[in-house]
This record gives sequence, structure tokens and C-alpha cells, in this order.
Amino acid sequence: MNFKEDLDEYTEELLDFLYTGKDKEDESGYGPAVQEMLVKARSGSSVQDIVDLFLYLKQARMDSGLSPDCLGLARSDAVGLAIKHQDLDEHRVSLGGRVNQAAFIVQQAGGRVDSYLEDRDREAPSGIMLWERIQENHARIREVLDMSMQEWNSFSGQLRYAIESPRTLESILNLPAGALEEVGRVTKDYRMRLTPYYAGLIMPESLDDPVLLQSVPTGEMVDNAGVEMPPVAADHSPARLIDQFYPRVVTIKATNMCAMYCTHCLRIAHIGKKDRIYPEQAYSEALDYIRRDRRIRDVLITGGDAFMLPDKVLRYMLSELDGMEHVRIKRLGTRIPVTTPQRVDQELLDILEESNDKKPVRVVTQINTAQEITPVSREAFRRISKAVSAVLNQAVLLKGINDSFVKMAHLCETIQEAYVRPYYIFNCSYRNPQFSHLRVPVEKGRDIVEGMYGNISGDAIPRYIATAGGKIPLHRSNVLDREQGDIILQKPWSGEQVRYPDADPEVYSDSRWGLKRYEAK
Repeated sequence: MNFKEDLDEYTEELLDFLYTGKDKEDESGYGPAVQEMLVKARSGSSVQDIVDLFLYLKQARMDSGLSPDCLGLARSDAVGLAIKHQDLDEHRVSLGGRVNQAAFIVQQAGGRVDSYLEDRDREAPSGIMLWERIQENHARIREVLDMSMQEWNSFSGQLRYAIESPRTLESILNLPAGALEEVGRVTKDYRMRLTPYYAGLIMPESLDDPVLLQSVPTGEMVDNAGVEMPPVAADHSPARLIDQFYPRVVTIKATNMCAMYCTHCLRIAHIGKKDRIYPEQAYSEALDYIRRDRRIRDVLITGGDAFMLPDKVLRYMLSELDGMEHVRIKRLGTRIPVTTPQRVDQELLDILEESNDKKPVRVVTQINTAQEITPVSREAFRRISKAVSAVLNQAVLLKGINDSFVKMAHLCETIQEAYVRPYYIFNCSYRNPQFSHLRVPVEKGRDIVEGMYGNISGDAIPRYIATAGGKIPLHRSNVLDREQGDIILQKPWSGEQVRYPDADPEVYSDSRWGLKRYEAK
């Protein structure tokens, strides 16, 4: 038998490395370990035993220049073990491919994420990790607000005791006097609201806490205001309550209410000073507009927050959309599962499931930091995910909140584990000068998103988007050049350039392929 013919180039390369050169004496004591491993590799049926032996031999060669010959393994025996490895492996992976290539690639890839794994719990802890402290915060807030457990566990109770004034905020968080004065200055013009549950996610000792930065307004919102731009989509609203940027997709802004008001709210001009459920006539006009335009396929109900709508209104709107043959997809925009998960009760789930059984319902949420995912919000998303076709996240890239690889990658992995798919990352809008202090340079966002490729699961990586009269992708191109029918690609995580053969244009343009080849001419 000619073993040589059964070895691939990777295995030949490995053996040449191990056996080429002058032998040395085993002064480091590798021999006994090699003999022990050799017995297991020869007698057993474990692929890993053979791999471990050759990894050890490779290490001995690199560390001490020792050839396997001087450790008791002749090259012909090594070839036999290489063949045995390949025969044992279900996919006939070669020994050299596994030891000389895959092991190195895995080690190199592991090095890329080691620092992330070390830093994520410290730099970007999830609400699940912080749950014990959050529970302590919740107990303290209940006592300060004099809330019963029944009130705490109800949606109405969370809204009734929502924190809307600097004085109540002061009783909840130990903020410096100057900070409270700023909050008071801002809340003369802009609304502040935190549910007691959401306020408990804030780590009160940290003034750059990511939940605090999202929910408590600062002086920049007034100081930056400058010249106001028109409300977002003012130039794309063809009917009452309707925004339309695309021919087949419309948005119904069904309410101005949210359970908490974000300091980076894109629709800050729509919020107003008072919560409102709109007149029935307004909803009828919006639905009539959709009913008349049969090009419309996808309808997003948002606000405000779609889950702030009473069950009766939400059921009515979904039912009307389900009755329109041309409407195929319904989406609901909400932050309720992370701000007030008490809203997610059986009645709401029944409404979602009933409509989803007719046509797909997708819940689109906004989670900006892993700290917003607690055991409670995770359970809410788990239950929602069983009632709808998908739960998607649209994060906003925000200074100090999620503007690093560690923070964003941990956010994406955490929400994926909470039954939510990372979908978009929005570059914080330029339209609202009130929160220009929270904006992050486009290139910074590119670096963060591109850094995820090759390092976390592919379906945990969102698309990076800017809103400028529609959603415009911001990913940089990784197509560098074309050479002789090949595309030159660059791996964004390492900068390595690789050749990728493109499809043959002639083959692609051939109309007679597959079963078409048998069609009579």
C-alpha cells in the first residue's frame, strides 16, 4: 500500500515539519508522555487521541527542536496513524488539516474574542447578571413610592406610579444637586417618564449608567435645540396618522404614548404634553388610506408605543388589517417588554396569536443595552415569541450606552438568547438637535458592526442603517477588486484578502438549464 498517495498536502506539510532536520536528545522529558499517548492512539478508536499526540509532537518540535524519531515514533508509524485518523473520521478530515490548519485557526479566532469574553461582564453586564442588585433596587423603589406588590406587578400600577418629576426622581436616585437642577430645567420643555420597574434597572452609583442616560434628560436637550427641523416624516405623511417612505410599506402612528420617554426619541415632536388615544375617525382615515392602496403589503403600527394601545383598539386595528387582502404583514413597534413587561399578559398574547394565525405579526422592539434584559423581560419576550412570527430588535447607536464592540456584541448576544433577533442598528438621527450629544460617528459604528463578523453568530449581527428619507445601509464594501473572474474580498475582522471565484457570466446567462434543457426547441 502506498501511504504517500493517501496523504493530503496538509498532512505532508505536518510530517515534513516534524521529521525534517537534525534530531536532538530528549533533554526535556517529552518521551514518557509521548509513549503513553502513543499507546492510546494505536490501540483505541478515538480521533482525538491521535490529534492530541500530534499536537504534543508539534509543540515538542517548536519548543525543543525534537523530532518524533527521538521520541520513539518513526515516520512510517506516523503515516499509519495519519491514515487511521482519516479512516476514523466520518468526513475523512485529514490529520494535517486538523492539526496544522484547523487547530491554528481556532486558536487564532479564540484570541480575537478572549478580551471580549473577559470584558463583557464588567463593561456591559446584562440585567440577568445584575438581577440581584436590580431586585434590591425594586424593593427600595416600592418602599419609597409606597407601592404594593399587586400594584407593582400590574401594568396600570407601573403607569400610575411612573416617575415624571425631578422631585420623585430625587427620591429614587441619589443624583447630585446640579444634575437634578438640569433635569428640572429640561422637563419644563420635554417630558420625562420612567416606570418604577425600569428605574430599578439603573445602577444608582453610576452617573454614566446606560439606562440612566436613556431615560433621564440632561441640559444638552435644551442647550442643543437650536433651530428645530420639521417633525420626522412631516414630508412623508400622505394621510392622517400615516408615514410612507416606500410604496409597499406604511406606518400608522397610532398613539403618542410610551411607558417611558427616551432621551434620544426620534419622534420627540409627536409626544406632546399629554397622553392621547386618538379619535376613532383618525384611525378610520388611516385604515381607509391603506385599504385604497393595494400596493401596500406591510403595515407597522407604532407611536409612541403600540403596546400602550388598549387591547380593544389593538384588536380592532389588527382585525381591520387582516381583512385587507393585499396587506400581508403586520408589525408592532414597542419598548414595553423592557420598560414595563407587566403589560405582556394573556389577553395581549391572545390578540397577537389570533392575528398571527391569519397573517404574520412581527413585534419590533428597541433594546439598546444588555442591562435592559432581565429574567422578567426575557420571559416576556419568550411568551411573545410563541405568539408571533418574529421578534426583531432595532437598536440605536448611542454615545456612552452601546458605542463599543464589547457593549454592542454583548447586547446582540444577550437579546438573541432572549428570543429576539438583532435586526437593525440605527445611527442616531441628525434630525433632532436635542440629542446631538448622543450621536456616534458613522465610521465608529462601521468598525463595531464589521468587528462582529467572524466573532459572533451570523444571525446575531444586525444591519447598520441611517435614516435619511428611508433606511440606507452603512456597511462598508468588502469587495476590493476583480481579477480574472475572481472577486477580491477582504475579511472585515482580520483584514485578510481572499479570492472568491464569481459565477461564470456565460453559464449564468444560459436560459436552458435544469429541467429547461429537456424542453422542446
